[in-house]
Amino acid sequence: MIEARGLTKRYGDKLAVDDLTFTIRPGVVTGFLGPNGAGKSTTMRMLIGLDAPTEGTATINGRPYIEHPAPLREVGALLEARAIHTGRSARNHLLALAATTGIPKRRVDEVIDLVGLSDVAGKRVGGFSLGMGQRLGIASALLGDPGTLILDEPVNGLDPEGILWIRNLLKNLAADGRTIFVSSHLMSEMALTASHLIVVGRGRLLADVTVQELTKMASRDQVKVRTPHAARLRSLLAGEGVVITGRDDDLLEVSGIDSTEIGLVAAGAGIPLVELTPQHASLEEAFMEVTRDAVEFITPQEVDDFAVVMTGRNDA
Repeated sequence: MIEARGLTKRYGDKLAVDDLTFTIRPGVVTGFLGPNGAGKSTTMRMLIGLDAPTEGTATINGRPYIEHPAPLREVGALLEARAIHTGRSARNHLLALAATTGIPKRRVDEVIDLVGLSDVAGKRVGGFSLGMGQRLGIASALLGDPGTLILDEPVNGLDPEGILWIRNLLKNLAADGRTIFVSSHLMSEMALTASHLIVVGRGRLLADVTVQELTKMASRDQVKVRTPHAARLRSLLAGEGVVITGRDDDLLEVSGIDSTEIGLVAAGAGIPLVELTPQHASLEEAFMEVTRDAVEFITPQEVDDFAVVMTGRNDA
């Protein structure tokens, strides 16, 4: 379990992370989202002790990262995949990491095979592509077989096959009861990988919700209805608070009434429906809506008001 309590980081006059409080629980993949400059990387660096918080605490399984006697066995992290000695081979890089933490050599070959680098394990890292570097970074994070993974943009540079591989890997690790905290700018991929989301903007918490809750909050209250008797159905549905529009002769877009009630009205009148689809926002649309006011020109009070709505917290 990862816990941040009042986590704050200042660099001179710049407030990079502002009073973040959240809990990342085991058994699910938790996504970490936010615009550029929102404080995601700084937060992850504080979680693993690379940056000291100005205020607040960050703990993993009840203690700060630096207090774990064997941190690589407790926490695997990928923050900068290219921060590797370019003259070393992939295998020698992992062997060096294993030697410093008492991890057996056989584990090195296991993770090399797991991440798909067996054919290039003896080659120098300096000649690796971006995607191969990412795979090596993930291998480093997995080396100690940790119960917690913190990954910053792990799919960066991966091809479609590699993206599918990391998606399935993270889901399987979470299903095994591990704690998975992963950031990404690829909303479509996060929608397929994560179950829960932490969304930040300008260093502050904007949402701590499931993927479904976030998309529901941003969804339009609208139902798409297609029927050859659109005009008749329109008249039956008309009423106070109901708004009906339509681009085609057989298409209605209805708000103010849900799909179940529309279906019951149509069935009662013997009107066949070709389509009855509630309109849901995509994760990308929901993300843009949630972070819209956190990108430019927002006051601290506006962030506070929005955060209360999205997180359900009210500290008053």
